[in-house]
Amino acid sequence: MNRKNNQSVEKSKDRLEVLDKIRKLEESGIFDVDVEEDPPTIPLEPNDIDYLRTSRMSQIKSKMATRLAERLVNDLLKDNKLIIKDIKGIENLQAVNSGAIITCNHFNPYDSFTVEKVFRVSGQSKNKKLFKVIREGNYTNFPGMYGFFFRNCDTLPLSSNKRTMIEFIKAVDVILKRGDFILVYPEQSMWWNYRKPKPLKNGAFNLAVRSKVPVIPIFITMEDSDFVGDDGFPVQEYTVNIGKPIYPDSNLSEKENTVMMRDKNYEIWKEIYEDFYGIELEYDIIDENKETVSE
Repeated sequence: MNRKNNQSVEKSKDRLEVLDKIRKLEESGIFDVDVEEDPPTIPLEPNDIDYLRTSRMSQIKSKMATRLAERLVNDLLKDNKLIIKDIKGIENLQAVNSGAIITCNHFNPYDSFTVEKVFRVSGQSKNKKLFKVIREGNYTNFPGMYGFFFRNCDTLPLSSNKRTMIEFIKAVDVILKRGDFILVYPEQSMWWNYRKPKPLKNGAFNLAVRSKVPVIPIFITMEDSDFVGDDGFPVQEYTVNIGKPIYPDSNLSEKENTVMMRDKNYEIWKEIYEDFYGIELEYDIIDENKETVSE
């Protein structure tokens, strides 16, 4: 890891290409497409996943993966490859006694590590687990150490198989009703170091409504640090902003609650963005026919 003024590091061609893809997608008003070259997705069959980690082997692998992930996060923090500058609103996370959906903007593979760290700092990890919803291909076809984490660190992979998704929904209901938390990225895409909140999908909020639990909105803002990564770009310093929980309204239908909670989440993220960066949220959309707010 290099200090900015210590050594000049050439900017990674791969990262520059990713930034160009992000720019073009934003100009087109398309926000739900990933820009990274992920491994091809292999369909996840119902028998390929033990969502609730009921088997002894699943439990052993989960404990092992969790310990290794904690060690990795501590090393990343020590080496300034992951920098958590501040946590705001941690009392909003601490105040929830039931199960909950945590939403977060998705801009880096390490942002889930950041949420996990904050979850532990809040003290909620003493009595609760934090599960993470991930894409199908990350579970079925991601190589190496991170593939091991994706398969075993209390993850809940989505699936293109309808029978597998039925098992997914059942597991989510059990997890939330027993009081655990689930991290969901409602933007449905990861855009590297993208600072704006993207339009939100309904899925996370529908899960919360079905189980009658709140959504805890987290929006991570970032600033350039004095450290330059191997990709030639400044490592970002994260401020983790935790909004007040959003609860379902018993007077609304399931569909109405889903939309209400989604729109409130978006407004909280938008307000955090504008307050932190001191600018109005605007998208650089060239195609004016595209939506610029929550779908």
